[in-house]
Amino acid sequence: MQFNEGSFYHIYNRGNNKQKLFFSQENYRYFLDKVNKYIYPACDILAWTLMPNHFHFLIHANQETCKLVKHSPIKINALTEGIRLTLSSYSKAIQKQQGNTGNLFQQKTKSKCIDDYATIAFHYIHQNALKGSLVDRLEDWEFSSFNEYLNTSSRKLCNVNLAYQYLNINQSHFITDSYKVIRDDIAKDFSY
Repeated sequence: MQFNEGSFYHIYNRGNNKQKLFFSQENYRYFLDKVNKYIYPACDILAWTLMPNHFHFLIHANQETCKLVKHSPIKINALTEGIRLTLSSYSKAIQKQQGNTGNLFQQKTKSKCIDDYATIAFHYIHQNALKGSLVDRLEDWEFSSFNEYLNTSSRKLCNVNLAYQYLNINQSHFITDSYKVIRDDIAKDFSY
């Protein structure tokens, strides 16, 4: 994956054959520990959500993101390597837990530059659990960055200040804006 410093990216992947990725609350937490270890240092995370069979991240590429960490045989930047390490270490743990072999995730994690509609992606990512009928309120999904913006989560993966600075998010209208319906023709650009 290639990234340009200063741009916004929607990063997402799902279970191979749309299979489940997270089998327990502890699986979600373990995955987030891996994100904290490998992805967080390589970019500014602005929004994220983990769903039973897929995940979404909205990131802002910074200087660390584009830093080359491997030069041969292929040049690999820090964020690409962070994503690889997150998915491979999580996969090994789940394969051991479930007694499975083979790919847990689809082969290629997707990365899409979304400079022109990062704010829409931000809200779309937070609405995933609600649209997927996992909760009745955005606040009730533990495995999303929504509660980081409400300051009710002990988890701090997001660069909240950067999101407010660049994404045209109004703190005083955050909850109301978060629940606004995203048209289907726009949402299809983010859906998995």
